Amino acid sequence: MTRAERRDRGDSGSISIFVVVLAVALLAAVGLVVDGGIKVRAIQRADEAAREAARAGSQVIDVPSAVRGDGVRIDPAGAARAARAYLTAAGVDGTVSVGGNTVTVSARVEFRPVFLTIAGVGASTVTGSATARPVDGEEAP
Repeated sequence: MTRAERRDRGDSGSISIFVVVLAVALLAAVGLVVDGGIKVRAIQRADEAAREAARAGSQVIDVPSAVRGDGVRIDPAGAARAARAYLTAAGVDGTVSVGGNTVTVSARVEFRPVFLTIAGVGASTVTGSATARPVDGEEAP
């Protein structure tokens, strides 16, 4: 074998390694973009469910108190039931607490990555929370 042939042969296969490294990097980038988008959507879903459940709970008022003119107050048991019912209908786990005249909801949504499971990233839970209270006509802007 001549010197020129040995020199040419020394570079063989270097493009193959470059292509493999580039393909792995591109797959990782696509995985981050896709799974990142899925996680953002899960966070949005948890926040939205918490907001709507809190709003549903805050609309359950103590009607006799409001009719008497004692102000708008939440019916604690009814508000908690309404908020939990919303979470159940939305298919979201969460907790509800009613304190004073406010309803606080914390919602949990499971996030399952698609591409990053290859890298060992497993399912995780994201949370959202919200608080709502009823507003009477005098407080409205």
